[in-house]
Amino acid sequence: MAERKGYVATTKFLIASPTKVRPVAHLINKQPCSKALAILANMPQKGAGLISATLKSAIANALNQNSKLDEDMLYVKEIRVDEGPRLKRVWFRARGRADQLLKRMCHITVIVDEKAGE
Repeated sequence: MAERKGYVATTKFLIASPTKVRPVAHLINKQPCSKALAILANMPQKGAGLISATLKSAIANALNQNSKLDEDMLYVKEIRVDEGPRLKRVWFRARGRADQLLKRMCHITVIVDEKAGE
């Protein structure tokens, strides 16, 4: 029997480096949603706010699709931070030279699911 995937929310094309967002994401993986939101609210990183918005969207998706769910029973089943496209910009340097500045993007995917009945 196939395992249920859970309730998914995805945010794409966020201008933030995936290598800076991933450590924040690893902190909340497999945590209850209420605890994960509390952790993210107390972090100074930009990625914490981006992940928080995606997590709130996943929770709202779960509650709208299944009215029998209790918000306290949800946990972060999986969180992925994938690399998106890069914006290439010119960075002017001394003596008429130019370098390339890469503005990196990321895609955040959060899957929440209900804890098994205790």
